Amino acid sequence: MPEGPEVETIRRGLEQEIVGQQLSRVEVIFEKSFPETSIRQKELVVGAKVTEMSRRGKVLIIRLSNGYALLFHLKMTGQIVLVKAGGVRYAGGHPTESMRDSLPDRSTRVVFTFESGDLMYFNDQRKFGWIKLVTKDEIEEDSLVRRLGPEVLSEDFSVSYLAAQLKRHGRAQIKAIILDQSVAAGVGNIYADEALHLARLHPSREAGSLKPAEVKRLHAAIRDIIMLGIQHGGTSFSHYVNSLGGTGDYLAQARVFRREGKPCPVCGTTIQKIRVAGRGSHICPKCQKLPKASKL
Repeated sequence: MPEGPEVETIRRGLEQEIVGQQLSRVEVIFEKSFPETSIRQKELVVGAKVTEMSRRGKVLIIRLSNGYALLFHLKMTGQIVLVKAGGVRYAGGHPTESMRDSLPDRSTRVVFTFESGDLMYFNDQRKFGWIKLVTKDEIEEDSLVRRLGPEVLSEDFSVSYLAAQLKRHGRAQIKAIILDQSVAAGVGNIYADEALHLARLHPSREAGSLKPAEVKRLHAAIRDIIMLGIQHGGTSFSHYVNSLGGTGDYLAQARVFRREGKPCPVCGTTIQKIRVAGRGSHICPKCQKLPKASKL
């Protein structure tokens, strides 16, 4: 699933390309991806200009000049591909051949056309992603958005906040808490593994067992890893051009994620893949030792 850094990369790229542009057409190929009536699409989307791009967790927000906004959630396999009138394209989200092949294709669910001739494709192989049309006042009241915790790079995500959340869910595994979007918006499996390795904490540790110094270390690691992910344009499992014109190359320097069987970059111990909080998790058994009292 595209995580916070991937969605942030899309946001930054589209901000450069479509802000100020006017929408001239919306074609919905799969209605469940954008369950709005054609009348509302024509009245509230067509003719409006894009005024701002923002993000909450993994939700991309395109604000329009008429007071409405389009919310996008890519879920597991969603992607956004912008094809410029001159043929140049930018893409972000779940990497597949659709990012560079001729569009629309079998995965295309919705197509937005701009007056400039630019085309923005919402592709989604598994059809779990969605687009919603809401007023600007309804954004924070959306059923998903209102449950989101603070952005990890915001002031609200402080050491004291994280400590309180870990204490509140004291018997839960640390990784489960990090993955909880109501605790930290935008952190998914990849960056949780990376942050826990950087913080030298085993993902199965009980959240309430962390000492103050460990909480502080974890807080810094989460922020550092998310910033690094954004700087490198997110992750990519195949070659593609992202919405900033580069490739998502974070995985090329990942610490542990998808590196099972390879040496830990810190100590050289072989990285293992285990299951924690229902997710495949990558750890260094030496750097991230699990204290006996914390074994679940």
